[in-house]
Formats: sequence, structure tokens, C-alpha cells
Amino acid sequence: MIRVKFDKDIQPLSEFRSKIAFYFDKVKKTKRPLIITQNGKSAAILLEVSEYEAMIDKIEILEDIKLAESQISKGLGISNKDVKKRFVKKA
Repeated sequence: MIRVKFDKDIQPLSEFRSKIAFYFDKVKKTKRPLIITQNGKSAAILLEVSEYEAMIDKIEILEDIKLAESQISKGLGISNKDVKKRFVKKA
């Protein structure tokens, strides 16, 4: 995901409402998220769909890595040799 440019990608809700189509197009073109504020505090983030999907994919991969590391540290890992044997038997 492309990082937020704080001088360009933060808008109050009132401004967002009045120019919603403009901000949708901007997010699609720049691929940068738009932070929407309400009463001076961050309230929501608008993301382009493909950027959201890529972020979810990355999170799922990181969760898989974390689970694998946890399993390995508990001694639940399988040696490379054993994995090769299992795949050879299936082929």
C-alpha cells in the first residue's frame, strides 16, 4: 500500500461529503488511503478495493507465518526429509 501523504490525504467529513466523487476518484488514481476526520479526530479510512484486497492477502500470509513459527517452537514441525517423503508417496 502506498503511504498516506498527511498534507493531502486527510479530509474532514464535511469536505468529504461535499466532494465525495472527487475523493473516490482520487483514491482510485493515487492508490493512497484517505483519512476522514470528524470533530478533528480520525474517524474512517477510504481505501481503493485492490489495495484493501492486497492488504488482506498480506495479513493472511503473516498470520500463516506466525502460526508456523508457533508450531515449530512447540516442536510440531516436520523435517524437510519427511515432507519430501510425503509428497513422493502422493505423486
